[in-house]
Amino acid sequence: MNDPRPAPFPTVTRSQILWILASLLVAGWLVWLLGPVLTPFFISILIAYIVNPLVGWLERLKLRRDLAVALVFLLAFLLLVVVLLIVIPVLIREVADFFGRLPGYLDTFRQSALPWIEAQLGIELNLQSFDVQRARSLIQDYFSNFAGAAGNILSVMTQSGGRFLVWVSSMVLIPLVTFYLLRDWRALVNTVRDILPRNIEPTVVKLTDDCDEALSGFLRGQLMVMLSLGIVYALGLWIVGLNNAIAIGMIAGLVSFVPYLGAIIGVALAGVTAVIQDFSIGFLLSVAIVFVVGQLIESFVLTPKLVGDRIGLHPVLVIFAVMAGGQLFGFAGVLLALPAAAAGTVLVRFAYNNYKQSEVYRASHETEDR
Repeated sequence: MNDPRPAPFPTVTRSQILWILASLLVAGWLVWLLGPVLTPFFISILIAYIVNPLVGWLERLKLRRDLAVALVFLLAFLLLVVVLLIVIPVLIREVADFFGRLPGYLDTFRQSALPWIEAQLGIELNLQSFDVQRARSLIQDYFSNFAGAAGNILSVMTQSGGRFLVWVSSMVLIPLVTFYLLRDWRALVNTVRDILPRNIEPTVVKLTDDCDEALSGFLRGQLMVMLSLGIVYALGLWIVGLNNAIAIGMIAGLVSFVPYLGAIIGVALAGVTAVIQDFSIGFLLSVAIVFVVGQLIESFVLTPKLVGDRIGLHPVLVIFAVMAGGQLFGFAGVLLALPAAAAGTVLVRFAYNNYKQSEVYRASHETEDR
């Protein structure tokens, strides 16, 4: 358990400030210069950071660290095999079933949904011009070329030998670097602590511990929320009888790492499938109820229990963080917005607590007293 007391603001000399700024500039320049090469190393650091608590737990069970790391890698390999042998074939079968039903969906759409749209909008649609046979033929031709398209992509990757080698080397480097990072994690952390100036080391360590508690708890909790929500959606859609329920539910759950995006995508996919499958108010309402119940479970059970108050942000600020991340850094910014906000709240709280203890804050009360 981390110390609940706020970290003190250290006294930093001018020379230390110059050294810190110079170090940050050099590090930033090297990251910018070596960005493509560093990508697999950053991925390895992220994986090692997420998995390290599990290795520590195994160490507390009296296992040597190298054996604990090897056991974690074995478990990860077995999990990957299970996913490849069980989960992925189910999803592929669901997707293939969806595309197999798609021509029939077009017939249903033409016979039920289009007349309803015409009646509701008060316009006349030329339904005869909607050539179902032609659409069916185009869809079948399009998806029959998937194998050829995949072969073309593989051919291009093979021909551009440099990029292909970089991709293959990255796939080999990530597990290798992750293994060594996990094995030597404690030594690396101690080395970084030893490099820090002695007068700021306690404060940096305290802030790092607080950020680690917020960030690691958020990442692991959010992963559990995604998996649980995917199961809830898939099971609910399967119960109401929606075609391709497992694929739609798992997609909606796994995409929920971006707030509200999972629900939006899930409602869109399930709504289109439901309209085409059975255009009736009762069926559409049952599909909608699944997502309403899923959102209630996420809001009142999953997120409070698995994530809790680790971020400490108001929902409005969560939305703002996601939008700001997308505006500044695109899709990567959306992915990193909430983890960055989790760590940022620790730094903001540190600055606020030290501001309350500073002469700037206290001077206002002294002036009023006079």
